Amino acid sequence: MELRGRIVHPGFGGGRVLALARPISFWGGVDPATGAVTDPRHPQHGVGLGGRILAMERTIGSSSSSAVMLELLRNRVAPAGIVVGRPDAILVLGILVAEELGYDTIPVVQVDPGVIPNLAAANGRRATIGEGTIRVE
Repeated sequence: MELRGRIVHPGFGGGRVLALARPISFWGGVDPATGAVTDPRHPQHGVGLGGRILAMERTIGSSSSSAVMLELLRNRVAPAGIVVGRPDAILVLGILVAEELGYDTIPVVQVDPGVIPNLAAANGRRATIGEGTIRVE
């Protein structure tokens, strides 16, 4: 499967697909030290985001999401890339700050929200993101 989207943040990444069943708040919903989903109400509670191609329709916004993303990148437990139906500027801000600080960053690609279920069907399969293209093996 190959999908095209709009580049929100450039870069290249690869890992296994993790399509979230529901939106998540990075603030309080993801542990910045381990990269695990910590929201006990989330269907994927306990699952690690690190090194995954994270696919989600949207996030549940918080102005602190950027700080969590920055910490995920600093701690090297961030997703390898993010595919999102509706981008979150605050989350991307954390990636931009990480870039300024010299940390490795990740690509973010926006796709039509209707594409996210296709990625959910690919959960666990290897995928790459680069130049606005998502390739699932």
